[in-house]
Amino acid sequence: QVQLVESGGGSVQAGGSLRLSCAASGYTDNNYAMGWFRQAPGKEREGVAAINWIGTTQYADSVKGRFTISQDNGKNTLYLVMNSLKPEDTAMYYCAARLGSWYLSLSQIDYNYWGQGTQVTVSS
Repeated sequence: QVQLVESGGGSVQAGGSLRLSCAASGYTDNNYAMGWFRQAPGKEREGVAAINWIGTTQYADSVKGRFTISQDNGKNTLYLVMNSLKPEDTAMYYCAARLGSWYLSLSQIDYNYWGQGTQVTVSS
């Protein structure tokens, strides 16, 4: 049973930083990709960043240069460091896993498993 549990969300002022974590369990296959997605009220879920098991990364244009995705394979944990946060970054952030493929994607249809989400609120 694959489980993904996010943590680290909160409320910050514009220009601040947060680090999200996603603890993963239930799989050992190295053929995977992981991603962070977000969904603001009234908007569709969008891909923010992705990483595969060899460490290749992909970012949405809106967060390039501000967000960094990384993983600690020894701890089975995925991270998202978010710097220079803007009010438009306010959303529920979700961790997702794509098992059986290490192809990077920011499309939610490519991911098999999802966490419950953690809220990020950025005030101006």
